[in-house]
Amino acid sequence: MNEPKLRFKADDGSQFPDWEEKTLGDIGTAKMCKRVLKEQTSEKGDVPFYKIGTFGGTPDAFISRELYEELKTKYSFPRKGNILLSAAGTIGRTVVYDGQDAFFQDSNIVWLDNDDSVLDGFLLQFYNKTSWDNLEGGTIKRLYNGLFLSKVIHVPSLPEQQKIAEFLSTIDTVIEKQKETVSAWEERKKGVMQKLFSQEVRFKADDGSEFPEWEEKSFSDVFENLNNSTFSRDCLNYETGNVKYIHYGDILIKFGFVIDVQSSNVPYVNEDLNCEKYASLSEGDIVIADTAEDDTVGKAVEVMNTHWGKTISGLHTIACHPMGKFASKYLGYFMNSDIYHNQLRPYMQGIKVTSVSKTNIALTKILVPCLVEQQKIADCLSALDEVIEKQKATLAAWEELKKGLLQQMFV
Repeated sequence: MNEPKLRFKADDGSQFPDWEEKTLGDIGTAKMCKRVLKEQTSEKGDVPFYKIGTFGGTPDAFISRELYEELKTKYSFPRKGNILLSAAGTIGRTVVYDGQDAFFQDSNIVWLDNDDSVLDGFLLQFYNKTSWDNLEGGTIKRLYNGLFLSKVIHVPSLPEQQKIAEFLSTIDTVIEKQKETVSAWEERKKGVMQKLFSQEVRFKADDGSEFPEWEEKSFSDVFENLNNSTFSRDCLNYETGNVKYIHYGDILIKFGFVIDVQSSNVPYVNEDLNCEKYASLSEGDIVIADTAEDDTVGKAVEVMNTHWGKTISGLHTIACHPMGKFASKYLGYFMNSDIYHNQLRPYMQGIKVTSVSKTNIALTKILVPCLVEQQKIADCLSALDEVIEKQKATLAAWEELKKGLLQQMFV
């Protein structure tokens, strides 16, 4: 019988019984809410309706109180404490149902109506360490009930389950608080950026004197455009190469406002591809993501440490080189401020995929303080970034600890 590497003992010091091998189908049945038709939902209403895209987040659809009461009374509905599980999209995301009025999309969001042999808290941690492999389906993979219920689970005694659940729940609480800390610092930085770039708050010179008024320049007066490549992800790797590649998806999701291109987070172009015709990015160049699935389109990154070798920008990016001298990091911060990004909003086009053209970006304005004030702004925001990165590193360490504990405390 397989046992975990790390086990609790009973309060009297004795060993708990061996774990039993079962399937989820042995300890419960798969449930889902009754189907709600699109025409039964609205943008505003009495009861939030969570679809797979808003599961664990903010609802964008609602149903009437009358329909909610009817469906929850006549059909399957989770009890408080049930672990809701995403069965489509990103498989295996969990939400503990808190008993508040809410309804959940059928088939895409499921739960196990487990019996008394397994505690909800233990089941939650089991889900957290589970990989839902062998998924069926095409482009959108789905966790069907057969696969869900056939998943093997090793079940300890209830007292041992309780100890495991309480211990890992404590770690979860620390992780959630650390996430809140990261978010709080990110909000502080956002507020500081707003005050600085709106000029509500101005730095002064070291001698206490006022800096000159800021200049407002057109984008085309500040930048010259550079050509970019169109290589896809399968043309890239993170192991070796002579050319690094700024991918628009990385700008949107992975990179901050400034990126050190020597970082391991920046991929290489496969060595068998010719990159000679593409412009090599220089220190301080800006790369803009011109396409996104939401209004993050237009997010930009300033590149640094380009002296290592050649770096090029990729598909769905606009690369541009500042023609004048700017303080390091200033443009990276300014072009990601609300002051600048709000200029792009009228030019955003598309429904499912949003884009902004090079022609329209050229119509935007760049606010240019003197170099010394630029540097003070960049230094201030860079200091905040350092704090945020330290907080993120602490979060990552706790998450890695939790991951290791899950591997050792479950079979």
